[in-house]
Amino acid sequence: MKIDTRNNWMTFQFVTKCRFKCFRRQSVIDSCVAGIKEVERFGFEFGEMNFPLNHVHLSVNVPKKYSVGVVITMLKSRSAKRIFAEHPGFRKRYPRGSFWSQYEHHQSTGHKDKEAADAYIRGQLRHHDVEIIDDTQQRLTAFTAERGYGNFRRS
Repeated sequence: MKIDTRNNWMTFQFVTKCRFKCFRRQSVIDSCVAGIKEVERFGFEFGEMNFPLNHVHLSVNVPKKYSVGVVITMLKSRSAKRIFAEHPGFRKRYPRGSFWSQYEHHQSTGHKDKEAADAYIRGQLRHHDVEIIDDTQQRLTAFTAERGYGNFRRS
């Protein structure tokens, strides 16, 4: 059995429209990640991702059949749709539905450069001195019923 070892790792940077600081909260970041990862079913593989307030850095192994322009369109459109669906208040800030600016940066990352690129992406929050607010729903385990005690019937 022959294993294909070729890859097409690329690093991308997308910036929000008007450089609004939309990635302060973890819930918005989670929505964006979920939208971006929708393309995994087409053969995309994701490495590091980081969200320093008004832009995103990500590492992607792009299947050979996709051009850079198509990849950018897929990632931006799916993430914006997910963000607008899960956070309706963003329509007030972006009434035209355009979440990402036209600016983007991309570069090919070779096998030797991938570790350096991943380290750069991981260090972005520290580089920009950003602290993300964790506003995601936490599970309250103290108030959940223990197993076997939840089947009470009232008469």
